[in-house]
Amino acid sequence: MDLSITRTPSAYSSPLLVNSILEAGVKNAPDQEIVYADKLRMTYRDLGERVSRLASMLTDLGVKPGDTVAVMDWDSHRYLECFFAIPMMGAVLHTVNVRLSPEQVLYTINHAKDDVILVNREFLPILDAIKDRIEPVKKYVLLDDDDGPQDSQIELAGEYEALLKAASSEFTFPDLDENTRATTFYTTGTTGLPKGVYFSHRQLVLHTYAGRSALGGSGHGRFNANDTYMPITPMFHVHAWGIPYMATMMGVKQVYPGRYEPASLLKLLVTEKVTFSHCVPTIIQMLLGAEAAKSVDLNGWKVIIGGSALPPALARGALERGIDIYTGYGMSETCPLMTLALLPPELEKADLDTQVTYRTMTGRPVPMVQIRIVDENMNDVPHDGKAQGEVVARAPWLTQGYLNDKENSEHLWHGGWLHTGDIATMSADGWLKIADRIKDVIKTGGEWVSSIDLEGLVLHHPAVAECAVIGVPDEKWGERPLALVVKKPGAEVDAQGIKDLVMDYANKGVISKYGVPDRIKFVDALPRTSVGKLDKKLMRAEMAD
Repeated sequence: MDLSITRTPSAYSSPLLVNSILEAGVKNAPDQEIVYADKLRMTYRDLGERVSRLASMLTDLGVKPGDTVAVMDWDSHRYLECFFAIPMMGAVLHTVNVRLSPEQVLYTINHAKDDVILVNREFLPILDAIKDRIEPVKKYVLLDDDDGPQDSQIELAGEYEALLKAASSEFTFPDLDENTRATTFYTTGTTGLPKGVYFSHRQLVLHTYAGRSALGGSGHGRFNANDTYMPITPMFHVHAWGIPYMATMMGVKQVYPGRYEPASLLKLLVTEKVTFSHCVPTIIQMLLGAEAAKSVDLNGWKVIIGGSALPPALARGALERGIDIYTGYGMSETCPLMTLALLPPELEKADLDTQVTYRTMTGRPVPMVQIRIVDENMNDVPHDGKAQGEVVARAPWLTQGYLNDKENSEHLWHGGWLHTGDIATMSADGWLKIADRIKDVIKTGGEWVSSIDLEGLVLHHPAVAECAVIGVPDEKWGERPLALVVKKPGAEVDAQGIKDLVMDYANKGVISKYGVPDRIKFVDALPRTSVGKLDKKLMRAEMAD
């Protein structure tokens, strides 16, 4: 029996487009504020008009549906406008990772086939270094905050605000297929050249609604219309985790900080009364360690931590300052949201140790996300909190492949499930806990040792600011853990002190004794990737001998 619906000839089937996200915010909160650092204040009504002007301006520059427009900017109101105008006109938004090397930036621009590049003055030197190899010929628009070099070899089509002012405020956005590609950006978390991931209008809308559903309501860590939102995750990185779309749909006050500097972030946090943010562990650690933070009331600030594991010691320190901190999990390929470590009501008033345990776990899946923990043959492992396997996932918003890369796309989706490359356990009640990346797990004497667990233990030492644990070759055991440690300023600790601390946890059964590092190496800083993650690939290369 055919159960497909019968469509009335005059009926309209509404596509899922990012237009609807913008329309909801502008309609329901036209006078709500959007703030760009200490440089600009505007309303949602202004946002709606400026999005139309931006589409008109890009059309005047020759952009048409199917073209790609790149953005090289700090977190700003302009970036938010690009999140909407470019996809809404049927073009593709390419958010360029400005922290990559010039050669990597060149690769992503050419691979994405960018037609127009909107570039902050600060990043003109990057384009100057590669301009002769950018293909085909581009048009460049200057994003000017009066910072950065005044001289450049780049031929500019004009300055953003001047072009916007001259463009029409009336623009008829086309009625697109919801599966039209809306955004693309490049991930460098794996070996080889950066890989382009991409997302459709439909995927962005569903991700927005699922995130809103998971984060809304009452209880700790929630994100609602009465919040003030400030991202501390770059907008070039997975659409700032997609939360600007959620914020716009709800019509909340939004604060975009520009360049991330501790003093300016803390000032905005206080003056704009920010209540909801997200960032990687490095950022929250930097903020808590800043001199200015000592006199700032952080009570009630809700912060999702992602990108890498939230160390228990860091979570404890944040909670003691009144920060409502917890973990979120995802990756570039997943748009990114898959799980959140939001506490159930019965745990919200639990003791500090219990809260730290749960808030630093990877969390439980948000609506519409399916997660499995599987062995090498794609068989499910027991959900007993102990059996380990790879995390594989399905959700309506996962990238359907890597841009123009069939081989890696098939590897990503082997068996019909997206492979994360993360090793994890899952409890009987659905709590996920990442043990390590497959490429970072240490195999010593045939047994797996979690570098993440070891890092968390070392960070309990009061003299340790940062720690990374990697596996180094060993003739007898195959690999042994090596801890790279950054001391807190003025603090003193030696290698034996750290070994004794970890061994004490081993004696208590927290980890196995074979997991205690043989070697501790003190360093001034830990190498990180362009999005703030520990660069263990580089560490392993440097420590190979």
